[in-house]
Amino acid sequence: MDDDTKRLTETAERLISAARKAGADAADAAVVRSIGRSVDVRLGKVEDTESSESEDLALRVFVGQRVATVSADVHADIDRLAERAVAMAKVSPEDRFASLAPKDRLAPHDGLDLDLYDPTELASDRMVEQALALEEAARAISGVTNSGGASVSAGASGLVLVTSEGFVGEKMRSGFSRSVSVIAGEGTAMERDYDFDSRIHYADLDALEEIGRRAGERTVRRIGAGKVPTGSYPIVFDPRVSRGLIGSLVGAINGAAIARKTSFLMDKMGEMVLPASVSIIDEPLLSRRPGSRPFDGEGVRGETMFLVEDGILRNWILDTATAKEPRPILQRPRGPLLRRRLAILDQRVGDAGRHVARRSDRRDEERHLRPRADRPGHQSRHR
Repeated sequence: MDDDTKRLTETAERLISAARKAGADAADAAVVRSIGRSVDVRLGKVEDTESSESEDLALRVFVGQRVATVSADVHADIDRLAERAVAMAKVSPEDRFASLAPKDRLAPHDGLDLDLYDPTELASDRMVEQALALEEAARAISGVTNSGGASVSAGASGLVLVTSEGFVGEKMRSGFSRSVSVIAGEGTAMERDYDFDSRIHYADLDALEEIGRRAGERTVRRIGAGKVPTGSYPIVFDPRVSRGLIGSLVGAINGAAIARKTSFLMDKMGEMVLPASVSIIDEPLLSRRPGSRPFDGEGVRGETMFLVEDGILRNWILDTATAKEPRPILQRPRGPLLRRRLAILDQRVGDAGRHVARRSDRRDEERHLRPRADRPGHQSRHR
């Protein structure tokens, strides 16, 4: 444990101690440190450089079946923060399902390393050079007439989660990204598009020239687009669109939406919701993947499971509270969705193999890396 992690852990433990002293029956606390830098260029000139560093904390307290959460930066008065959280909880409505995750669901202290941190540091002048080269590669494509700019960013975050049940966990994550946007055409016929890449490890990033070429070619292909006659046609979804389709389904099987009866899939457990050739698998422990992590916002370690198997809905995404809801379909906690893989079984004649297409969790139009950590008790969000 390095000095920064030790300091964050001590802060989280002080939060728990202060909460118990203030009258909380149980509590969990998260402390996160984030750093990030980015460079933006346009038309061969530097437009903006940014550097940020922050340390924040969140405390969730339970008083009986009442719960409240507060957040602040690490310079806040911990005792006063805990007292305020307990006071808020005492006037909150009771939630008979609210609780910390059971001890037998907490991640073990086994030092699991998912290779989510790359210590590579990029000098500012090197980031500027890369952003300029990225834009130049996009503008070199025939038909590109202007630039929306290019961006290079790098950052990292470290989180410590401590609960009054004795759980102590820490994790670190790095991130590097490159993006560029260009314009093709003139006047009212102008079109804009972009391309980007975002990775945990710097060495895994696509080459600057490749990203620039893709951005330029995508933009130029938009020129002269027209409408097709009304009719029935096969549809091929661009990966950027298909990611959104999976995200919509994931939101619909979130346990909170099911418990509140606000999901269109609330009565579809065990039924066909997608074509039989499609399966969606939660694999939170894959190494070096953007959605993987050793534990979630409650300290629970995820497990591989089918959300949709051969088109049939098999599981909800639950946290501890929603798993206690009195519905037969809401069983034991499954933990937040940490990594999705879209498995498509290619059923073309003569092809007996299984082809797996992994869904990238990279955000479209990402221009700056802004690492965020799980708040205690909250499910991870996916776009």
